[in-house]
Amino acid sequence: MEEHELSNENERKTLFVIVITIITMVAEIVFGYITNSMALLADGYHMGTHALALGLTYAAYVLARKFSKSELFPNGTKKIGTLAAYTSAIFLGLTGAWIIGEAIARFISPLNIQFNEAILVAIIGFVVNFACIVVMEHGHHDKEEKEDYNFKAAYYHILADALTSILAIIALVAGKYFNITSLDSIVGFVGGALIIRWAVSLVRNTVRELVDMKR
Repeated sequence: MEEHELSNENERKTLFVIVITIITMVAEIVFGYITNSMALLADGYHMGTHALALGLTYAAYVLARKFSKSELFPNGTKKIGTLAAYTSAIFLGLTGAWIIGEAIARFISPLNIQFNEAILVAIIGFVVNFACIVVMEHGHHDKEEKEDYNFKAAYYHILADALTSILAIIALVAGKYFNITSLDSIVGFVGGALIIRWAVSLVRNTVRELVDMKR
């Protein structure tokens, strides 16, 4: 697949995932207000942060395509996507750090968890993110393994959200049926650490691309 064809395909996939994410976000926020559910509201606003990150990815594709033949970019527009990926990776790292902070705070001062409601929200989040992962799978490189870091950043955001949903389901089920409430904080810490690891890897790769560093 040619590079521009791969980019166009990834752009379409990103737009599709943005639409799914926004629809889910609006539904959770509206239903959260109707039912006075803080869990649904929190997850809805959390999905909003991922929609912003995905929007950054999509904007980079649009700009790269628009200026692909512009004299302003004599060396091509590939680094627009790389710069977007770098910025998105920073947001991803901040998300991981926030999750770790929340996990530590809840371990020190446990909150009263509404298990049934929280499990429902986690399942909804996982189903939506799994569908997005299926759409985006194998989109960050072509047959020659040319990395599209912009798309990879978006993929990591969705993967991170799916991971936190899976860990949340495990922890909530353990808390509800086995009264192991501390597991919620522990898996949150582990998930946050893994997300930071992805972010660091993506930052390292995009910086090398931006400054033309030898690998």
